[in-house]
Amino acid sequence: MVFDRVETQPAYQLVASMIEKRIMEGTFKPGQQLPSELDLAKQLGVNRSTVREAIRVLEQNGLVFRKSARRLVISVPRQSELASRMSRAMVLHEITFQELWETMLTLETRAAELAALRATEEDVALLDANLAATRECLEHEERLVKLDIEFHLTVARAARNRALLLAREPIGLLFYPAFYKVMSRLNAKDRLLAAHTEIVTGIRGRDPKHTALWMEKHIKDFRRGYELANLDINQPVDASPYGG
Repeated sequence: MVFDRVETQPAYQLVASMIEKRIMEGTFKPGQQLPSELDLAKQLGVNRSTVREAIRVLEQNGLVFRKSARRLVISVPRQSELASRMSRAMVLHEITFQELWETMLTLETRAAELAALRATEEDVALLDANLAATRECLEHEERLVKLDIEFHLTVARAARNRALLLAREPIGLLFYPAFYKVMSRLNAKDRLLAAHTEIVTGIRGRDPKHTALWMEKHIKDFRRGYELANLDINQPVDASPYGG
């Protein structure tokens, strides 16, 4: 065979791609109304059913939503939707916990460093409240996991970097099931609290070096706990809420 078979896209996918391109180019902006299905069908020279299928694809991707039966509005994909899609892709690609941990180490350390430079008094107050709640529930693993997720998210938000925030979210969705496994098998709760306390101390004191150092220690300490809990770091990550 000299030539590969020509692959053709269904018409609705072509229409969806064309509309998406106009959105990404800024022809249509978030909050702006998209032409009706009938108008789009006339402009594009396709059946209305084709446009309807294309709109369904765009809705699934979070680029448009129906404000009413006839009103289609351009939207920005929500962070939770983007994160869940990326997390599913990582599971299907059989990303290992080793790969996940390496990425988390880089993102969390940099987030902590930036938070020490950019955190507001409100951010510090939220972190202090998180520390207080953590001290009260060291023996309740499930609550502790939720507080840890909240802690790291608060630090990331305090970094004031939206790209970093979007990048870490899907990784966090897969990282924390492993965290629950470690917390339920090892007595590592005091070490977690000590690390969190030092991180907050660094952020409050506007000391990026101290904050980044303790976040790095914290993430590296988790890896040691993972191995001590007899979990295989080279296995694909688990998609279940707390890992099987």
